[in-house]
Amino acid sequence: MAAHRAPLTNHHSDHSLCPPDHKHTSSGKPLHPNCPGRSYSQAVCTCGTWQFKGTGKGCVNESRKRHLATHPAPAKGPKVLRDLLRLDLP
Repeated sequence: MAAHRAPLTNHHSDHSLCPPDHKHTSSGKPLHPNCPGRSYSQAVCTCGTWQFKGTGKGCVNESRKRHLATHPAPAKGPKVLRDLLRLDLP
């Protein structure tokens, strides 16, 4: 199973996606000439049961990281191979 992801996206006040190349100040004011500004940030997890939306990008990012930490880490390699390589010493 692949690791879950919860990408952080920024949005304008009309709910359109604000492209990653549109840079902002920490308060969301645009530094790009054609950008109306960041209205909110959002993260949606691929698990399908969690999403978070807020005006503070840092708060959304922190919640995103906390949620992703609740998912168990995916196993590395096939189970059969892991079982064969395990050393059961007395």
